[in-house]
Amino acid sequence: MKEKKNIDFQINPIGYITKNANESLITLNGEYLPGLSGIQGFSHLLVVWWGHLSDSPEERKRLVLDKLFKRGPEQIGTFATRSPFRPNPILISTIKVDHINLDQGIIHTPFIDAEDETPVLDIKPYFPMERVKTCQSPEWCQHWPQWYEDSITYNWGNEIVMHDESQN
Repeated sequence: MKEKKNIDFQINPIGYITKNANESLITLNGEYLPGLSGIQGFSHLLVVWWGHLSDSPEERKRLVLDKLFKRGPEQIGTFATRSPFRPNPILISTIKVDHINLDQGIIHTPFIDAEDETPVLDIKPYFPMERVKTCQSPEWCQHWPQWYEDSITYNWGNEIVMHDESQN
């Protein structure tokens, strides 16, 4: 197969994530506030964000990762994970919407799996039709929660393998 040549393009944040003890806030930059029109009524959103803490030339080259999950394989390709170590550290999270302040462009959510000051690239509505009835996953992760609501309280600490970063 013929390899396609790279095309240069630019991505700019539309806002940033702020975290505090009780909630996470997604604050849009002023010029993007009109994009919130019609967003009221969605209970959940998809937030596309930049894994800025994992963005370096070395990390972008990490295509195979050491064991991430206790029941997972000894090594796993980055495209089989939600790891921030990717050729382009673009990540996506489903969030529950607690409140949206349209005037200030702030979306309040109880949780997002991104860090404080994370750049937000895009926001999309979550539609129930996006659920897949016959979704399958590898055996090593079939015991994980089947629903978003259950995953919030799930003890992910029992799943993740902690690596000594000095050995990588």
